Amino acid sequence: MPAALHRLTLPGEMLQRGFWLYVWRIAAPNGPLHYVGRTGDNSSPHAAAPFTRMGQHLGTSANSNALRRNLIAHGVTPEDCTSYDLIAHGPIYPQIDHDGSDRDTLMERHKPLRDQVGAMEKLLCDGLKDAGYDVLNTVNCKWVLTPEGEEKWEEAKQAFRQDFPALR
Repeated sequence: MPAALHRLTLPGEMLQRGFWLYVWRIAAPNGPLHYVGRTGDNSSPHAAAPFTRMGQHLGTSANSNALRRNLIAHGVTPEDCTSYDLIAHGPIYPQIDHDGSDRDTLMERHKPLRDQVGAMEKLLCDGLKDAGYDVLNTVNCKWVLTPEGEEKWEEAKQAFRQDFPALR
């Protein structure tokens, strides 16, 4: 491939840590593909910014490059895709305050928010699939939305309908 000039425009808000939902829209050689994700770790009390996940998803670290792994598993070479759009909604909740409390205390505060956004991630993934979008991944989650979570999910769903009008 010959050298060329490329541009990436990133909204500054996407640097904000917190609990976000996002969808990758990939222009793959055989048609559009999608990947659904969220920020808010399962194993630590951290909630990254979408920008942070962006680089990790397409990087080479096996522990964090889920998008790259899913593309390859579907027979798609990531470098053969013509574009990647990251559509992110959030922060739905801010990252918990890391006030010096021990890890267990921080995880107790982190988990309820993580669980709510995890439930929303599953609803978004399943909703896009049901609407006919080609989604690479499956979200396995048994967490249930609270009444507040249901309100936040409705807001998120409305936001994603701007890019995915078939989402119901």
